[in-house]
Amino acid sequence: MPRLTKKQILKEVVKCGKDPSYFLKNYARISHPMHGLMLFKTYDYQDVLLNDFNDYRFNIINKGRQLGISTITAGYIVWMMLFHRDKAILVMATKFETAGNLVRKVKNIMKNLPDWIRIASITTDNRTSFELSNGSSIKAASTSGDAGRSEALSLLVLDEAAHIEGLDDLWTGLYPTLSTGGRCIAISTPNGVGNWFHKTCVGAESNDNNFNLTTLMWDVHPERDEEWFKKETKNMSRRQIAQELECNFNTSGETVIDPAGIEWMMSLVKEPKHRTGFDRNFWIWEEHDPSCNYLIAADVARGDGADSSTFHILKLETMEIIGEYQGKPTPDLYANMLNQVGREFGNAMMVVENNSIGYTVIDKLIEYDYPNLYWSVKSTHQYIDQHLGEHQTGTIAGFSTTSKTRPLIVAKLEEFIRNKLIKTYSSRLTNEFRTFIWNNGKPQAMRGYNDDLVMALAICCWVRDTAIQSNSRDLNYQKAFVDSIMTSRTVLNTQIRGQIGYTGDDTVSKMSEAQKLYSQHMWIIK
Repeated sequence: MPRLTKKQILKEVVKCGKDPSYFLKNYARISHPMHGLMLFKTYDYQDVLLNDFNDYRFNIINKGRQLGISTITAGYIVWMMLFHRDKAILVMATKFETAGNLVRKVKNIMKNLPDWIRIASITTDNRTSFELSNGSSIKAASTSGDAGRSEALSLLVLDEAAHIEGLDDLWTGLYPTLSTGGRCIAISTPNGVGNWFHKTCVGAESNDNNFNLTTLMWDVHPERDEEWFKKETKNMSRRQIAQELECNFNTSGETVIDPAGIEWMMSLVKEPKHRTGFDRNFWIWEEHDPSCNYLIAADVARGDGADSSTFHILKLETMEIIGEYQGKPTPDLYANMLNQVGREFGNAMMVVENNSIGYTVIDKLIEYDYPNLYWSVKSTHQYIDQHLGEHQTGTIAGFSTTSKTRPLIVAKLEEFIRNKLIKTYSSRLTNEFRTFIWNNGKPQAMRGYNDDLVMALAICCWVRDTAIQSNSRDLNYQKAFVDSIMTSRTVLNTQIRGQIGYTGDDTVSKMSEAQKLYSQHMWIIK
């Protein structure tokens, strides 16, 4: 470039100060992995971002990987620090190293500028922070520290925001630091739903907050085509593709249920025929069919007001959830509701989680003389018939969700959904699945969300596939036994024990007992 006169330099400085895109394209150099140090040739979508950074105080970018968004952000920071006095900039990320990498990009661009346009020099230079002679400064911080909480910021950059744990609380503390006109740029690939990044993107899309949303998928880059995509995704999972390239919240993140399963469930969602109950939270998609059999699984709220009492009505013949409740009734009101609904649906088998308040609900159901309660052997998940459970020691009414049974029922739930063995129509339930994640190896709701409907469905699947199936097999054996006896008209009078016709044993009483059991459970036998 030819040597410029003082007048030309002044003109260029003024022009660069007004237009960050012009400044970067003409004077900023970046380190390219293939071409080394080169001028920053911005793409159209990067130019749009630069304008948005100026036009909007709060920007959130939902992006695919390797689109140069960190680099363009670093370039904007250089322009902001160089051509403006006393700008305080903070870069935050989950890991200090991640935030530090962005600061180093800023420093490298700054150091490779032409001397004449570097109108402010670096006075304080640390590894992950530095300050200019015009008073502008930048530093990196991890979200585990207290940096930025007590100082006024000109610009806050949240790098990989979707991966910052507890950002909801952090944002509450950081937002006041921007109250004097400070700006925020939040950048990330998706990481499931329910986190601050997802909620803020959704809010921005519906104009419910102050953020300007930009979504940049993999194909926004002019040098990428379908051939590139196929090559790039050859060894990637569906979740990785969604997260790294497609900006898809629903199929990204570490959800317990595979994203494909969640998408399938979402495709089934439909409005209930009826919204009833005292709080209109009892949703019904199909009325009771007298020719069919039903199972009701209920999860009882802890009682601290943070979660809800829920239940599902499972139609056994079609494996459809045709009824669902989610609300916060008192234990006695909830028990009364379960009693009425259970009887309305043909005395459906009633499975109630026997946690602390669950016992109160179960006691009420026993008081109501509900005829088909689920019983189990204490300290196990082994089902036992109600008539035996009521008169046998070591048994307990209801289902025990413990550290042992929880992984089992969740695994059964995942199996049912993966194989599309159960149909659900509820938007409430589907939303819970989107925030039901692996947390340190444990399946649970994301922080700030609940999994009451999910766990009720898990109990539903477990009982259907264990207790009922086992009970059905036993009853079929008993039915065959009874039928074989009743169809035999041959009577032999013998006193030889073990022979057909021996009258000294209790064959008649056994037959009578089997017939009684068979009649009690006709609803489950096909």
